[in-house]
Amino acid sequence: MGKILRYDNDHLKMPNKIIEMGLLPETVFRILYQAPFNGPMYVEFGEEKSRIALREEEGDFIIVEELN
Repeated sequence: MGKILRYDNDHLKMPNKIIEMGLLPETVFRILYQAPFNGPMYVEFGEEKSRIALREEEGDFIIVEELN
């Protein structure tokens, strides 16, 4: 499990899709599955247990804290 702390968007290249999907600071999430060959990771988050696929290029913009 993890929690989104903030974004690394100093160069303003982060896709708006990240915010539109609901991946906001303070959101707690868990990774359900990592596809092989650097494929997307499948993430579950929020009280509604929303599930999305997140590519590595998108995930690189998200700063997280690991939760136990």
